[in-house]
Amino acid sequence: MSSSKTLLITGVSSGFGRALAQQALEAGHKVVGTVRQPDDLMAFEALHASRAFGRRLDVTEWASIDAVVAEIESTVGPIDVLVNNAGYGHEGLLEESSMADIRRQFDVNVFGGVAMIKAVLPAMRQRRQGRILNITSMGGYITMPGITDYCGSKFAMVGVSEALGKELRPFNIFVTSVAPGSFRTDWAGRSMVRTLRSIADYDASFDPIRKARLEKSGKQLGDPKKAAAAILRVIDAEQPPAHLLLGSDALKLVREQLQALQRDIDAWESLTRSTDG
Repeated sequence: MSSSKTLLITGVSSGFGRALAQQALEAGHKVVGTVRQPDDLMAFEALHASRAFGRRLDVTEWASIDAVVAEIESTVGPIDVLVNNAGYGHEGLLEESSMADIRRQFDVNVFGGVAMIKAVLPAMRQRRQGRILNITSMGGYITMPGITDYCGSKFAMVGVSEALGKELRPFNIFVTSVAPGSFRTDWAGRSMVRTLRSIADYDASFDPIRKARLEKSGKQLGDPKKAAAAILRVIDAEQPPAHLLLGSDALKLVREQLQALQRDIDAWESLTRSTDG
């Protein structure tokens, strides 16, 4: 960013949120970071004496979000950039997962982000400027067995981001869906919620996947610090992209998915056209 801005980043206790907050502070920006635990709030504010502002907030407590955002705007200043980073991964085969688990995944990963957007939009629209970055996932473009509802939540947020960007473009507000691949964060470790196995039919196909994911945690190719630097570049861009992939694995897998989609479209084109009136 070419001048000092105020960023509101949800979920700054670890991972992408913490890495981005640290780099933004080093670049001279104000950062308001949301956390859920008091100890995390104190640790975040210790990053900088005058430009790190912690706020306790659970993005699923939608009724409290408007008041928190209004307080930030009145005490810290106008929010120039919202980064919807708060989220988690739920690993569990769909048939084994409870509806409560699935609903919780969407409440945090989709509706929490949407609630944050709705809270910051009136002031951004009035000022005719703003940036919204939704940290989604390559799992919002490709799918993998065992994280079905996680992928569903990320697909939803990618769609929300793209359509919202079209709604907000007349007001000079840009929306970017940032889709990381595999990075060395806690996503597949302590931050992941795992449903207990209960259906033996899935053992042969899924148990090796779960084991491999656990063994890979902390050893992924992606560097969160480099991801944070890339995100800051997007925020500073005059014409930021609607979609940004992070990581060579995401690039490879999403390209393969697009090619597979094109093959299906071509193979079934005649049937597709046959439904015209």
